[in-house]
Amino acid sequence: MESFFIVTNDGKDPDFSVTDRVKRLLLKAGKTTYLCRKDEEKRIVRETIPEKIDCVIVIGGDGSLIEAARVFHAREIPILGINMGTLGYLTEVEVNDIDEALIRLIKGDYALESRMMIEGAFEDGSRDVALNDIVVSRKGVLRVLHFKLYVNGELLNSYEADGIIISTPTGSTAYNLSAGGPIVEPTASMIVITPICSHALNTSSIVLSAEDEIVIEIGRGRNGTVEEVFTTFDGADMVSLKTGERVIIRRSSADTKIVKLSNIGFLEILRRKMKGN
Repeated sequence: MESFFIVTNDGKDPDFSVTDRVKRLLLKAGKTTYLCRKDEEKRIVRETIPEKIDCVIVIGGDGSLIEAARVFHAREIPILGINMGTLGYLTEVEVNDIDEALIRLIKGDYALESRMMIEGAFEDGSRDVALNDIVVSRKGVLRVLHFKLYVNGELLNSYEADGIIISTPTGSTAYNLSAGGPIVEPTASMIVITPICSHALNTSSIVLSAEDEIVIEIGRGRNGTVEEVFTTFDGADMVSLKTGERVIIRRSSADTKIVKLSNIGFLEILRRKMKGN
């Protein structure tokens, strides 16, 4: 690896002291480094990203790494997360271990872990991707949503719920878990469907093959009114849908490559998270 792109969450590293430290270490090793530019909404300015990048280094938390994964998904550039928040599932390098981690990275002493992504496509031809989840939820006032869910063209179920979560294995420990969904090993290939506060008994999560195609069709509201919902990608970008419209969800053609340097596995991280430390 010769060229590095550093993405900093300035809320986590307000004086850029950690960012400057990472940059100095890379420059000392003779590597090319670029600092990410962000707009007024703190989003990565895609037009300023160089063409030649071998690795993205994210300084922040899991949310920052997920944003980078969505920006770089088509290029499949390896991403290394430096944790500036609480114990995360994706950002594994702690601040005190930066020097050792970068030395190993430069020497090529690392592994790459593939994480599947999903994409949502709309009838107008637009689409977006998610590393964690795609969520369909109500827009505006508190009310129950009506929608149908199809898998590979076949009706799976009609739901009355606050919404529905379509999750990757990586996202299984996020909103999916809070909604009562199952935890899935993050390198697995599958899709998890979890309704949010379903208004029916025994409405459990459903685990599907990563190759299945899922269609969510928005139904009519109470008394036949037109329903409006939000389709949200990783809690960030939102697309509005209304009654009769659909979102088609399938596995993305590109995966996210996470740089792994530590020997701490998913089960150990999970154990720590479940204990609250």
